[in-house]
This record gives sequence, C-alpha cells and structure tokens, in this order.
Amino acid sequence: MSLVTVGSVAFDAIETPFGKTDKIVGGAGTYIAYSASYFTKNQKIISVVGEDFPKTTMSDLADRGVDLEGLQVKQGEKSFFWSGKYHNDLNSRDTLVTELNVLETFDPIVPASYQDCEFLMLGNLTPSVQRTVIERLKNRPKLIAMDTMNFWMDIALNDLKETLRLVDVLIINDEEARQLSGEYSLVKAAKVIMDMGPKYLIIKKGEHGALLFGEHQIFHIAALPLEEVFDPTGAGDTFAGGFMGYLAQSGEVNFKEMKKAVVAGSAMASFCVEKFGTERLENLTQQDITARMNQFKELTYFDI
Repeated sequence: MSLVTVGSVAFDAIETPFGKTDKIVGGAGTYIAYSASYFTKNQKIISVVGEDFPKTTMSDLADRGVDLEGLQVKQGEKSFFWSGKYHNDLNSRDTLVTELNVLETFDPIVPASYQDCEFLMLGNLTPSVQRTVIERLKNRPKLIAMDTMNFWMDIALNDLKETLRLVDVLIINDEEARQLSGEYSLVKAAKVIMDMGPKYLIIKKGEHGALLFGEHQIFHIAALPLEEVFDPTGAGDTFAGGFMGYLAQSGEVNFKEMKKAVVAGSAMASFCVEKFGTERLENLTQQDITARMNQFKELTYFDI
C-alpha cells in the first residue's frame, strides 16, 4: 500500500563525543524514506530542496522505489541546513546553526498521482504545513501519523492542537508528551493527548525504549543495548519510517500490527545511531533487519 511522507530533505553538520562531520545529507523526510524503503517500494515524498542538493542522493532514493514527483527543486536557492553538537550523554545537544533557506517558504504541493495514498507520515514541520497536506488530499488516507516537537508547542500550540484533531497516530518523546499534556505520569499524559484526537500514541524514551498506547492497551519495547552509538541524529525519524513502512507493507491497522511496527521502527533506529547521518541506513540487507528484530524479541521474551 502507498506511503506518502512529508518532511525536510536537507543538510546536517554534526559533532558528537565520537567524531564530527562536514555537511552531510539529512532531514526528517530523508531518514523516513530510507528507513521505510526496506519495507515498502510504494513510497512517495513531499518536500523541497535547493539546487545544491546532491542528485546522487535523489537517484539513490528513486532506485529504492521512492517517487520524487512531490520533491520540489528550487533553482538558485539553498537547501535547509542544521548544525548541532551533542553532549557526552548523547541525549542533549546544542544547535549551532539553523538556515531555513527553501524551507522558509515551503508550500507542500500534492501531485495528482499522490492522491490515492493509504498511509501518510507527517514529519516534523510546522503544524500548519502538516495540516495543509491533509487538507489537499481528496480522500482521507487509511492512517495518518505525525511527528512534532516542543518548539511548536512553545510557539504554535493552537495550530498544533488543530492538526492533532486530524491525525490517527502521534509520535513524540517523553519530554514532549509531558509538555503537551501537562502531566508527569506518561500514562496520564497519554490519556490527555489521545483526547486531543490521536487514536494511538507512541512515546519514545531514547535509551529506555518506547511506549505504544491505543485501544485501551499499552505496549512497551526496550531499547537494544549497543556497543557503540555514534550519532543519534535522525533516530526518531528512522523509527517513524520503519513504523510506517511496516504498516504500509502489512496493510493492517490495529494494535497487534502496531506492536510489530514499533519493533520494526526500533530496529531501524538502532541501526541509524551506529554511523553518522544516513550511512548505516544506505547499506542494510533484509537479513540484517530480520536478525535485529529477532534480537528485540529475544531481549524481552520470557515464560511464566
């Protein structure tokens, strides 16, 4: 089934305690597309780049089955650029540079060939842009998921709440869940947030795994202990790509399938952090992914 992703396709420059990069390919839409490509070949993207964005990356995405008709290329302009430096715990970071460039005036155009999409992933963008995409689709997708962040809660809360009413799944981290709900308990926070519109809620907890809420049930998956973590940039977007890619492959929308999709997303995110940028995501095999998902299964399986 078709998956449409809306999100930034951009450049990053990253520094962690384990190294640093010059300008490399990044952006939420890029990570989501790479991750989802291992589960579905019927994938489309809505985004914008400048003429500086590498054609080799666009060709690679196209070779993976990603339809780029919705990727606008602005001649004479530059792509979005973000630079950040992570602290020793890799959970906190300082933003060094943010250059919106083409993203500042981004108007998401939905091509006619995208109108039949059954799964829609709204990457972290302004809530008004996310809502515009939903409104420009003639038919409501089978499932709409969105990501957001505390920045939009600070400056565009009413806009965010209006968009939340239109989505089925919200994917955020624990800090954002507490801010959005005003509740410290994540169980209470989930109830408050789901009353805002989403039928399902995923709360990411970094090195402590993730929680899935929905259908009066809760599912928790632990994070996989890794020997080396180089770069957490894009891990959340990679999770979203694996999650939505799995569901698009399955075609089922229920709590049982979402549990499996959370495992798929967690597995993909665990690969992402092992290298800088999208490097690890570009060179996986299906055997790698199956083995990693089985590791998650063994990590939490027990008999009583």
